[in-house]
Amino acid sequence: MKIAYRKPIVVREYQLDIGTVQVYEDYMVSTFDEGATLTLERAYQIIGISEIHFREKDFGYISLRKNSYAIDPTIYNYIRGLENLKAFAIVSKKEIDMHNFKIEKLFYKKNMEFFIEYENAVAWVKKRLKKKKSKKQ
Repeated sequence: MKIAYRKPIVVREYQLDIGTVQVYEDYMVSTFDEGATLTLERAYQIIGISEIHFREKDFGYISLRKNSYAIDPTIYNYIRGLENLKAFAIVSKKEIDMHNFKIEKLFYKKNMEFFIEYENAVAWVKKRLKKKKSKKQ
């Protein structure tokens, strides 16, 4: 028996001045440019995108860290306030990102995981969203 794998469909892609954000059915994926700085102002752009697509719905966020960039850690105070953001995943193969993740997790204080493989991050996000859905019913 062969199980058909349904490739996720990008609902919308946003080109920001620091990179791209792809929106899927129940999660979004960001890939920022080399040397970019994720400031509070730029985080508001991403929060705005989440409100357009997930205003009444739980969602996950995946930070695909192909490039090196800076993050203002105070943005986590604002992201933490998004009640419907149920899973936050960081994907990277770089050791420095693993160290940074430990620091970022201290600021975020909610459900956040680090992955080396993108597919594992997507599976984890979907699992977290499914758990939240079943608790609501």
